[in-house]
Amino acid sequence: MDIRITPHPLSGEVTPPPSKSLSHRALIAAALAGCEERIGNLARSQDIAATRRCMEALLTPSDGFPVLDCGESGSTLRFLIPLALVLRGGAKFTGRGRLMERPMEPYFAIFREKNIHFEKNGGELTVTGQLTPGDYRLPGDVSSQFITGLLYALPLLAGSSRILMTSALQSREYVTMTLEVLRKYGITVKNESFQRFAVPGDQKYVPTDLTVEADWSQAGFWYAARALGHPLEITGLEPNSPQGDRIAAAYSEALPDTVDLSQIPDLLPPLAAMAAAKAGETRFVNAARLRMKESDRIATTANMLRAFGVPCQEGPDFLNVTGREKLRSCTVDGANDHRIVMAAAILAACADGPVTILGAEAVNKSYPTFFDEYRRLGGIADVL
Repeated sequence: MDIRITPHPLSGEVTPPPSKSLSHRALIAAALAGCEERIGNLARSQDIAATRRCMEALLTPSDGFPVLDCGESGSTLRFLIPLALVLRGGAKFTGRGRLMERPMEPYFAIFREKNIHFEKNGGELTVTGQLTPGDYRLPGDVSSQFITGLLYALPLLAGSSRILMTSALQSREYVTMTLEVLRKYGITVKNESFQRFAVPGDQKYVPTDLTVEADWSQAGFWYAARALGHPLEITGLEPNSPQGDRIAAAYSEALPDTVDLSQIPDLLPPLAAMAAAKAGETRFVNAARLRMKESDRIATTANMLRAFGVPCQEGPDFLNVTGREKLRSCTVDGANDHRIVMAAAILAACADGPVTILGAEAVNKSYPTFFDEYRRLGGIADVL
């Protein structure tokens, strides 16, 4: 689906959708506790649908080896690999897009140490074996999703385990989210300064009620619009949220000259949109992990900005953006990346002429109603 946006001011009140990150975590814990129906305000997107169907497949008794279709959801894949080993002795994981290109070596290193069989073949990954209580070493600079996956699975083992970080933990707030959801479902984990996690064994997930709060990552795009001069009131967000992306609100008021993305990688596209209209240069650093998202997100963010006439320079782990007063009419490749599409739509509202966004259906991955909200706020977005 391609969309043509005719520049027009955005105004009004908007509430972001439920947090995708918290929805994944709540859905897994609730499924293990047998109380999925007690989750309120669960996100509705392709990624969350992937986690739901995979949990159903894992928990449905059958004699066959489970096949788990993760779609394009990295969270689903990485969160559920350890659980599949604990619950079913393994599984075959399938995916689409760039999913199976994402780094998996932190798990593979553990599997080699623990004599767990794994085989990666194109768009499929098969793992077979059993997790056992003990020490699990993980790097902290690849993805926090590996830590979350183990934190869900290790409490179900018969004995105690530890997760030991071999390098400083990035995306720390995502682990905080995981620990908070686990706590609500009755799981005890001792966090030792994000360097070690002690996980007692023989635990059970306890049914509870949980309401998913609004998504600060998605709110970042509306805050970008506000920073670009659109009078939006962004409501329904929890100011004391464990979501690290809540910093988007402060950055919309004053974007620093240097932004460290190590803890907030998902904010690059909306923050880059803010930088596009800011005087001078903004430098985004510690961004290497973004090259292995739904797209090479450093490169695709740079390409999006250049389409609008915004100068930028990219390196292995950085992106420098030089703001300009006018954004030109253009065509933007959405790169099959929901965050690139949404950032382009926000910039398009300020362009000097129509903007065509190719592959705009990518928003269905995380925010299916994005363009409905965009139009409700006054945006002009026509499907071609």
